[in-house]
Amino acid sequence: VHLVESGGGLVQTGGSHQLSCAASGSVLRLGAMGWYRQAPGKQRELVAHMTAEGNTNYGAFVKGRFTISVDKVEKTGFLLMNGLKPEDTAVYYCNALLTPLDTEIPTDYWGQGTQVTVSS
Repeated sequence: VHLVESGGGLVQTGGSHQLSCAASGSVLRLGAMGWYRQAPGKQRELVAHMTAEGNTNYGAFVKGRFTISVDKVEKTGFLLMNGLKPEDTAVYYCNALLTPLDTEIPTDYWGQGTQVTVSS
């Protein structure tokens, strides 16, 4: 069981981009999911989080530009980013609480990270 991220790349300032995070393997259930980012020389910070009940929370810097969504049937999460700025350049990581089929124990997983670069 693991998380597979996709969608990173180079985007122009003001552009939009979507990241995906898919649970791979025998997963019984997808619970809460979050996106975090880490820029060079900075600490990892919360971008967006959605609870298992669908409540959302965003980092203060988001200011309405990003939207997190989760497809529980496909066990895939998305981060839609609009109005991108050069300071959004970072490695983006997804994090999710997955319940593997074999253990049935909710466990925290991290994706491998995907680079988003916003050109000025």
